[in-house]
Amino acid sequence: MDPLPYKLTSVPDYRDSGFDCLVIVGDDPTALGDGLSDLAPILTAYCQADAAVLEAGSVALIPSGPQGRLLFSNSGRLNRDQDDLRRIYDAAGAGLTRAVGAGARRPLLTVAKLASLPVGREPWATQPAADRAALLGAMQALYTPLELRDIGRRPKIDQLGFRPSSAGEAGESQLRLAAALEAGRILARDIGGSDPERMTAKRAAELIRSVLGEDAGVTVEVEERVDPAKYPLMAAVDRAASGVPRHAGCVVHLSYRGSGDCPQPLLFVGKGITYDTGGADVKAGGHMAGMHRDKCGAAAIAGLFRTLQLLRPPRVEAHASLAFVRNSIGSNSYVADEIITSRAGVRVRVGNTDAEGRMVMADLLCLMRERALGLPNPSAASLFTVATLTGHVIRAYGVNYAAAMDNGPARLKDTSARLQRAGDLVADPFEISTIRREDYNMVARKPRPRTCCSATTSRVRAPPRAPVPCRLPHPRRWHGLDSDRPIAYTHIDVAGSSGDYPDPATASPLLALAARYILPDLSG
Repeated sequence: MDPLPYKLTSVPDYRDSGFDCLVIVGDDPTALGDGLSDLAPILTAYCQADAAVLEAGSVALIPSGPQGRLLFSNSGRLNRDQDDLRRIYDAAGAGLTRAVGAGARRPLLTVAKLASLPVGREPWATQPAADRAALLGAMQALYTPLELRDIGRRPKIDQLGFRPSSAGEAGESQLRLAAALEAGRILARDIGGSDPERMTAKRAAELIRSVLGEDAGVTVEVEERVDPAKYPLMAAVDRAASGVPRHAGCVVHLSYRGSGDCPQPLLFVGKGITYDTGGADVKAGGHMAGMHRDKCGAAAIAGLFRTLQLLRPPRVEAHASLAFVRNSIGSNSYVADEIITSRAGVRVRVGNTDAEGRMVMADLLCLMRERALGLPNPSAASLFTVATLTGHVIRAYGVNYAAAMDNGPARLKDTSARLQRAGDLVADPFEISTIRREDYNMVARKPRPRTCCSATTSRVRAPPRAPVPCRLPHPRRWHGLDSDRPIAYTHIDVAGSSGDYPDPATASPLLALAARYILPDLSG
């Protein structure tokens, strides 16, 4: 299977006549740099006729240039406190969208010399990083949703050319990396963005198996039903949907191991709620629309394994368990006040059936805890839950940002901070949330003997995360700083960054995770 639906090629000369539109991303149309100096008179004359092209976010299409169509997409300044690589990412996406609208089938993309790039002051401020951000932004704009491909819609373009700032092998390597990242994002968008019937749990598993199962680099195992004995909390959520065969849940397990020494195993749990009605605590008042995106956490992790499969980093070991379940409402729905004993042996009282995300992930996180404890050095492992837990991150940070939160051992590893810095390098920004004593106090309150509650507090950050860790009955065994077996655990909430419906899904946090754990292994 080709990783991309269109041809991606490195083009050393922007005058190449094999393309039908030249798209330039830059911060100043009157200062393109030496490599594009021949085009300066054209753009200068256009700026005199239309000063709007000087404004950030503007896109100018000029019927001129080597290919007969010259397009300049203005990123705006890059050296202010609020600027980051998304300026380049967004400008490239806007430029390609305009090029496709103009009828281009073979656009050629390049990044001009960026006069305002704060080189030496920001880690992301390099021309190669700007090139990568432009490529990724362009590819996001070129994505065609799976439902449209199913009815025969062809790709938006036939070929994407890219003129890199680095010639030779460095430029080719940049394209190979971008293609692998985009292939992963395509799988993630297909799963996360498709409607609740096109991407039921079983069909999500089928798609993952069809894409990843053809290559020995990644192993795929599918549990076709949610076993109540193994995953009692997840089975409770699945109960109403399980009576409808096409809506019944499943669990997908993925594994990748590089060819070399793998010092830091990565263990992921992904929330894959194929549709969230809220269950018995139904999402009333129009709040159900868009809930097919509640599977974007699991989708992003599936996409990450596609990227691992294509890049084959030698010193990376990763395992994932993805919970694909529909939170339906019906005569067999689970309800508030039920007490269910989790895989970890903790009695959980359901507080709200619309807090199903932690329910489907807790048993799998316990499974991953068991896997970590079976490693020669459990403290070397890093556990992650990745989910769209819609209350926390959007209220705290808005609709464009993911947030990460560490337990004590993960904080000592600087997990969230490193992930944030890595995200800055690929236009996939993160915020950091801090765990507080109130989060644990809420879990410690037991309305009945030896019982914790799944959702009871108004603290914004507590409901999405506090009950998730695979807790054993005694708090000294929660694998925190005070444990004799500490395990690093980080929760990643992508409700904001996964895509504001009806905009296309973004596959976040795939890029940040890849920049943190895959790219350094390839360059090292």
